[in-house]
Amino acid sequence: MPETPVWEPVVAYDRTFDARYGLELLEHDAEAGELRGQIAVRDELLTGHGLVHGGIFAAAAEAIASTGTALAVTDDGDAAMGLSNDTTVLADVRAGTIHAHARVVRRGEREWVWAVDATGDDERPLAHSRVTVAVRPLRSPR
Repeated sequence: MPETPVWEPVVAYDRTFDARYGLELLEHDAEAGELRGQIAVRDELLTGHGLVHGGIFAAAAEAIASTGTALAVTDDGDAAMGLSNDTTVLADVRAGTIHAHARVVRRGEREWVWAVDATGDDERPLAHSRVTVAVRPLRSPR
Protein backbone atom coordinates (compact mmCIF):
# COMPACT_ATOMS: atom_id res chain seq x y z
CA MET A 1 0.00 0.00 0.00
CA PRO A 2 1.23 3.52 -0.64
CA GLU A 3 2.49 5.47 2.37
CA THR A 4 0.11 8.35 1.61
CA PRO A 5 -3.56 7.62 0.89
CA VAL A 6 -4.73 8.41 -2.62
CA TRP A 7 -7.87 9.96 -1.14
CA GLU A 8 -8.85 11.40 2.20
CA PRO A 9 -11.14 8.87 3.88
CA VAL A 10 -14.47 10.13 5.17
CA VAL A 11 -14.16 7.92 8.25
CA ALA A 12 -10.86 7.29 10.02
CA TYR A 13 -9.75 3.67 9.57
CA ASP A 14 -9.76 2.95 13.30
CA ARG A 15 -13.52 3.71 13.34
CA THR A 16 -14.40 1.35 10.44
CA PHE A 17 -15.83 -2.15 10.41
CA ASP A 18 -12.62 -3.38 8.75
CA ALA A 19 -10.64 -2.17 11.77
CA ARG A 20 -13.14 -3.83 14.15
CA TYR A 21 -12.54 -7.29 12.71
CA GLY A 22 -8.82 -6.62 12.23
CA LEU A 23 -8.19 -6.43 8.48
CA GLU A 24 -4.63 -5.36 7.71
CA LEU A 25 -3.74 -4.50 4.11
CA LEU A 26 -0.16 -5.61 3.50
CA GLU A 27 0.75 -5.31 -0.18
CA HIS A 28 -0.61 -3.56 -3.23
CA ASP A 29 0.68 -4.02 -6.78
CA ALA A 30 -1.43 -1.74 -8.99
CA GLU A 31 0.15 -2.88 -12.24
CA ALA A 32 -0.45 -6.56 -11.51
CA GLY A 33 -3.84 -5.82 -9.97
CA GLU A 34 -3.09 -7.64 -6.72
CA LEU A 35 -3.57 -6.90 -3.03
CA ARG A 36 -2.79 -8.94 0.05
CA GLY A 37 -4.19 -8.65 3.52
CA GLN A 38 -4.51 -10.60 6.73
CA ILE A 39 -6.74 -11.03 9.75
CA ALA A 40 -5.58 -12.40 13.09
CA VAL A 41 -8.21 -14.83 14.37
CA ARG A 42 -9.46 -13.89 17.84
CA ASP A 43 -12.43 -14.78 20.03
CA GLU A 44 -14.58 -11.87 18.81
CA LEU A 45 -14.61 -13.35 15.29
CA LEU A 46 -15.82 -16.78 16.35
CA THR A 47 -19.37 -18.12 16.31
CA GLY A 48 -20.90 -20.00 19.21
CA HIS A 49 -19.39 -23.15 17.67
CA GLY A 50 -15.87 -21.72 17.91
CA LEU A 51 -15.42 -21.10 14.16
CA VAL A 52 -14.64 -17.87 12.31
CA HIS A 53 -17.94 -16.41 11.09
CA GLY A 54 -18.29 -16.65 7.29
CA GLY A 55 -19.15 -12.97 7.13
CA ILE A 56 -15.54 -12.16 8.03
CA PHE A 57 -14.37 -13.75 4.78
CA ALA A 58 -17.02 -11.88 2.76
CA ALA A 59 -16.25 -8.55 4.46
CA ALA A 60 -12.52 -8.89 3.88
CA ALA A 61 -12.98 -9.84 0.21
CA GLU A 62 -15.27 -6.84 -0.34
CA ALA A 63 -12.92 -4.45 1.43
CA ILE A 64 -9.80 -5.62 -0.40
CA ALA A 65 -11.44 -5.62 -3.85
CA SER A 66 -13.06 -2.22 -3.30
CA THR A 67 -9.79 -0.76 -2.03
CA GLY A 68 -7.84 -2.14 -4.99
CA THR A 69 -10.33 -0.64 -7.41
CA ALA A 70 -10.47 2.70 -5.57
CA LEU A 71 -6.68 3.02 -5.57
CA ALA A 72 -6.76 2.74 -9.36
CA VAL A 73 -9.80 4.87 -10.26
CA THR A 74 -10.01 7.69 -7.71
CA ASP A 75 -7.37 9.84 -9.40
CA ASP A 76 -9.55 9.77 -12.55
CA GLY A 77 -12.49 11.22 -10.60
CA ASP A 78 -14.30 7.92 -10.14
CA ALA A 79 -15.56 6.13 -7.03
CA ALA A 80 -15.47 2.40 -6.31
CA MET A 81 -18.33 0.64 -4.54
CA GLY A 82 -19.20 -2.98 -3.97
CA LEU A 83 -21.76 -4.36 -6.42
CA SER A 84 -21.78 -8.10 -5.70
CA ASN A 85 -19.97 -10.58 -3.50
CA ASP A 86 -20.15 -14.36 -3.80
CA THR A 87 -18.12 -15.92 -1.00
CA THR A 88 -17.83 -19.65 -0.35
CA VAL A 89 -16.29 -20.83 2.92
CA LEU A 90 -14.23 -23.94 2.21
CA ALA A 91 -12.87 -24.89 5.65
CA ASP A 92 -13.34 -24.25 9.35
CA VAL A 93 -11.00 -21.82 11.07
CA ARG A 94 -10.54 -21.64 14.84
CA ALA A 95 -7.16 -19.96 15.29
CA GLY A 96 -4.15 -18.49 13.50
CA THR A 97 -4.14 -15.91 10.74
CA ILE A 98 -6.33 -15.64 7.66
CA HIS A 99 -4.26 -14.58 4.64
CA ALA A 100 -6.19 -12.97 1.76
CA HIS A 101 -4.88 -12.61 -1.79
CA ALA A 102 -6.96 -10.60 -4.26
CA ARG A 103 -6.37 -10.58 -8.02
CA VAL A 104 -8.24 -8.45 -10.52
CA VAL A 105 -9.87 -10.61 -13.20
CA ARG A 106 -11.28 -7.81 -15.35
CA ARG A 107 -10.84 -4.04 -15.33
CA GLY A 108 -13.94 -2.73 -17.05
CA GLU A 109 -15.02 0.85 -17.60
CA ARG A 110 -18.01 0.50 -15.22
CA GLU A 111 -17.06 -2.50 -13.09
CA TRP A 112 -14.05 -4.49 -11.99
CA VAL A 113 -14.18 -8.19 -11.13
CA TRP A 114 -11.88 -9.67 -8.50
CA ALA A 115 -11.04 -13.19 -7.25
CA VAL A 116 -10.10 -13.28 -3.58
CA ASP A 117 -8.66 -16.41 -1.97
CA ALA A 118 -8.26 -16.81 1.77
CA THR A 119 -5.78 -19.34 3.16
CA GLY A 120 -4.60 -20.38 6.59
CA ASP A 121 -1.12 -20.28 8.04
CA ASP A 122 -0.58 -23.73 6.50
CA GLU A 123 -1.68 -22.37 3.05
CA ARG A 124 -4.85 -24.49 3.23
CA PRO A 125 -7.73 -22.90 1.25
CA LEU A 126 -10.29 -21.39 3.64
CA ALA A 127 -12.60 -19.36 1.37
CA HIS A 128 -12.99 -18.17 -2.20
CA SER A 129 -14.79 -14.99 -3.27
CA ARG A 130 -15.77 -13.38 -6.55
CA VAL A 131 -16.36 -9.68 -6.00
CA THR A 132 -17.65 -7.16 -8.52
CA VAL A 133 -16.92 -3.51 -7.79
CA ALA A 134 -18.84 -0.74 -9.55
CA VAL A 135 -16.88 2.23 -10.93
CA ARG A 136 -18.94 5.42 -11.11
CA PRO A 137 -18.18 9.13 -11.47
CA LEU A 138 -17.44 10.70 -8.09
CA ARG A 139 -20.01 13.37 -7.35
CA SER A 140 -19.54 16.34 -5.10
CA PRO A 141 -21.81 16.52 -2.04
CA ARG A 142 -24.80 18.79 -2.62
